[in-house]
Amino acid sequence: MARFCACLAATPERARYHLASMGAAVRTDTGPTGSVALILDEPGYATGPFSAYGRTAVGEVTLHNRPELLAALARDGAYVPGGCPDGELLLRCWVRLGAAGIRAAEGMFALAVQDEDDELVLIRDHMGARTLFYARADDSWAASTSLRALRRWPALDAGLELSAVRSFLTFAYLPGEETLLRGVREVLPGRVLRLAGGGAVTEEHYWEPRELIEDAGAPPETYALRLRELLEEATAMRLPEAEAVGVLLSGGVDSSLVTALAAKLHTHPVHTYSISFGDELPGGLGYSGLVAAHCHTRHRVLTVSGDAVAARLAEAAGLLDSPVGDPLTVPNLMLAEAVAGDGLRVVLNGEGGDPVFGGPKNLSMLVQEMHRDDLRELGGRKRDARETAYLRSYRKCFTDLPDLLHPDVLEALRTLPAPERFITPYLRPGERDGRMGHLLNQLLHCNLRTKGAHHILTKVERLTASRAVQGRAPLFDRRVVDHAFATPPRWKLNGAVEKWVLKEAVRDLLPGTVVDRPRSGMRVPVQQWLGGPLKGLAGDLLLGREARARGLFRQDTVRAWMKGEGALLPGQGGKLWLVLTLELWLRAYDV
Repeated sequence: MARFCACLAATPERARYHLASMGAAVRTDTGPTGSVALILDEPGYATGPFSAYGRTAVGEVTLHNRPELLAALARDGAYVPGGCPDGELLLRCWVRLGAAGIRAAEGMFALAVQDEDDELVLIRDHMGARTLFYARADDSWAASTSLRALRRWPALDAGLELSAVRSFLTFAYLPGEETLLRGVREVLPGRVLRLAGGGAVTEEHYWEPRELIEDAGAPPETYALRLRELLEEATAMRLPEAEAVGVLLSGGVDSSLVTALAAKLHTHPVHTYSISFGDELPGGLGYSGLVAAHCHTRHRVLTVSGDAVAARLAEAAGLLDSPVGDPLTVPNLMLAEAVAGDGLRVVLNGEGGDPVFGGPKNLSMLVQEMHRDDLRELGGRKRDARETAYLRSYRKCFTDLPDLLHPDVLEALRTLPAPERFITPYLRPGERDGRMGHLLNQLLHCNLRTKGAHHILTKVERLTASRAVQGRAPLFDRRVVDHAFATPPRWKLNGAVEKWVLKEAVRDLLPGTVVDRPRSGMRVPVQQWLGGPLKGLAGDLLLGREARARGLFRQDTVRAWMKGEGALLPGQGGKLWLVLTLELWLRAYDV
């Protein structure tokens, strides 16, 4: 297992020096610049360096549509040697076909290319399954799929980025290019970045979802049938060859349909995995058991105790490149271990149904919109009304920041860009610059590009990769997403029925009680954990010397929250959980 680093410096010797200082295993055969290398023994799928057409690259690349890409290169007259690995194949697509070649690729990838024109080219996959970071110091560029590597770079003064602290407490993840390390940025999904030796940065969008509704009057069955075809193709191309596959099965319609498609399409055993928090919170176990029996899978239920969460929360936080305030991180890690323990290398999941087809988060926004008459009033604070409502709908710490953050932190934040900047490009009314015209699609676009890319996909990827398992998400397939935005909004949210077209596309595959079950979400006993096994840990961390010295939070507010006072949200994971998660991550990265 490995991750990668790349460097662009004034001389090859300087580049190799910087790479070595970040912990990369610099080999002498990396080309004349010595600009790309692997970081060994970190959980990832990096390979290389490899070369094609005079370019040298390194990458974490898993392609699902190799035959299509090989055919595109053949049409261009390009020779591809037999056994060409995925990373080299993607490099060849980039050099010969440009952005169109990357756009045609379906998979999970981050690629760094040493270009001929004194440039370092960084490419990230369409949806953001694999992360890629970059920074500039000592008149040099460095990029890596490991944030820790950039944290180790002596040339970079990577202190704490306060604006990112505010963003995390608002969203429960970091929704854009900023990281918690000052000076380090994340390459956004669907983008190509060109880093020039002189310091200039050029960004190209090679893919972005578009609202292309060709026939709004077409019968809904047309959209459902086409979606079914795409779902089958997306699932089939993510199944491993000649070996069993796992599916993470919550019992919701998204993971259930992926289970049913895997069972239908795969010629090898399908294993399913569910989690339980005990008899008091059975969650969707009844539904997941029903689906497993219906699809004849080899089913396992893992019981997650509060003691296990307390023992492993710091470990799980340290595996993530950016903190995620999701109480399912330890259960997700335990599921990955169960999958690996059964000898499986690939596990599918149902992530993507909500941000792509319209989950419950959108209803509150739509209702709020019905009671507003100021959308066209662009003066003053009313201009930000939609953005503010969206941030409030997360129900995290957005409204608590004045009471939670230390006054010195609040003063420092006063002149820094506000978190609304991450969602404004998607939520403005009207179709301009390629943005969505329908409100529901604006919300879905925002969800896809923020929570989908920076929470859902990256969390699954990092936790599964830590156990040498690949987590794959058919519902985040590029063609499935394109079809979702080509479907009239009324067939995604049909009255009060969420994800209607998705449910109709798979209705024949699943029991009606599963397809039509009311949305309940996974209830996680966060309050019980914080009042029990995690109580001592939270107190030691949040009220201890290191947290006080960092000076981010008001101690009186933290104490009140630990006593159960204030506006805690037991059913939402808890505001205190966000603060604890952030503290654990900062300690893991020694920030």
